[in-house]
Amino acid sequence: MIMTTESTPAVLLQLMWLASPALPIGGFSYSEGLEAAVDSGRVHDANTAGDWLVEQLYLSQSRGDMAVLSQLIQAWRDDDTARLKALSQWVHQTRESAELRLQSEQMGRSLLAWLQHQAQVDEVALQLCKQLGPSYPLVMALALAHTGASLEQCLQTYAFGWAENMVQAALKSVPLGQNAGQTVLARLVHEIPAAVTQAMAQTNASRQAFSPMLAILSAQHETQYSRLFRS
Repeated sequence: MIMTTESTPAVLLQLMWLASPALPIGGFSYSEGLEAAVDSGRVHDANTAGDWLVEQLYLSQSRGDMAVLSQLIQAWRDDDTARLKALSQWVHQTRESAELRLQSEQMGRSLLAWLQHQAQVDEVALQLCKQLGPSYPLVMALALAHTGASLEQCLQTYAFGWAENMVQAALKSVPLGQNAGQTVLARLVHEIPAAVTQAMAQTNASRQAFSPMLAILSAQHETQYSRLFRS
């Protein structure tokens, strides 16, 4: 695959498309533990929502999903099936609650169906995703690998899409006003470049999925009495 460091209009448009909350993969229907954090009182306003999401960006996303996404993108570009298999297994093994696993698998299947409908990837890649079990990191890495963007741009795209979905979850669950939500998003945007740099520096040994409180809250959310978001 061709990779470029130049942000051509075609590349930028593809990245914007993949980061869009309008992408029909269901990201808007999950809060990733945020709704449970609101229910427990840990998150209750714009400041605490911003603190929670910035910490999640660094401690969970950057060290885990963004790190493995970086390695998956390179494996797709290298056509390294063995590496893709190993990284895919890591993704499935590190979902710390039933709902986090459900989210990864559902969004992966939906994104794979979208890619197939758009005819953006070849049949060999589609079949490999199905064989490995289409998780969201695996399939998003495939989509990003085909944009031709730099690895840094790919991770920035993923991170912004995640941030926008989480801010929308905060708007509904805290709840927050639109301006407060934009303030939280601005905080996340400010932190994304450093989080991307951290993610790209991770190795097999340093990559990790260890966020105990997030896992506990996600598990509690599965049986939470009143929920806006999917479990």
